[in-house]
Order: sequence, then C-alpha cells, then structure tokens
Amino acid sequence: MATSNSDKQVLTLSEVKQLAEDKNRCILVINNRVYDVTKFLDEHPGGEEILKEQHGRDASHEFEDVHHSPDARELMKTYEIAELHQDDVKPIIPPRPLIENYNRNTGGASNNVATSWMKSLIPIVIVLVAIFYFRLTGKANPNVD
Repeated sequence: MATSNSDKQVLTLSEVKQLAEDKNRCILVINNRVYDVTKFLDEHPGGEEILKEQHGRDASHEFEDVHHSPDARELMKTYEIAELHQDDVKPIIPPRPLIENYNRNTGGASNNVATSWMKSLIPIVIVLVAIFYFRLTGKANPNVD
C-alpha cells in the first residue's frame, strides 16, 4: 500500500481485489476512489444486492447510470477508504444529466411548454365535445316506464 502526498491511502487494483476477498466487506471502486460500503448495505435505497453485485469491481458506469442525487454523492465521501494508484486510474465517468421533461416521441428533452399543457387540454376537449354531442342528439324517451 502506498500513500500519496495528501496522506490519503492509495491502493492498486490488485490490492483492491485482495480487500474484496473478505466476503464480510463490500468494496467498490467508483471514479478512481475506493469505497467500503459494508455499513451502508442495509440503508441503500436500491437494496443491498445492487451493491453486492459490484463488490470488488469498478462500478463507475453503474453508479453514474442511476442519476444519484447530490446528497448521495456527499454521503459517498464517508465511505471512501482510498484512491486508486495512478497506474490504475481510468478516465472519470461524468454524471449523466438529469432530463426533467423527457419526450418519449423524440427520445429527448422537450422544453416546449405548449406540449405539456396540450397533454392536459386534449382529454378535457374530448369530454366536452362528447357531452355537447350527447346533449344535442339525446332525446328524452317519453315511453320509458
């Protein structure tokens, strides 16, 4: 085990794999940082199995694919135990942008405000047209008992 100038523990990937041999721990690598999330397993909102599947591996892609909140990213710091050695460092996986107004028809974000209120307006118009139609065409049946 090496140490960096910042006194933070530095581990090689082979040392991370050695740590991961202890099946009572859950060790992950996310963006070149090593985490021991053993104490977080029961608290993880996605369930402990998701973390256990990544045990001993680089989980950077999986972590970033989930759109973790800023609070989750801050909480991660408490479980960080080391950095990867510079010989094992991989490019950082950037967080995926959160798409708030996802448009399934175009496969992307829609910033068109008209689209959102139109989605609500169309069913209302259909109901009003149906009511109007039935009032005009409907006749009271005088022969009904």
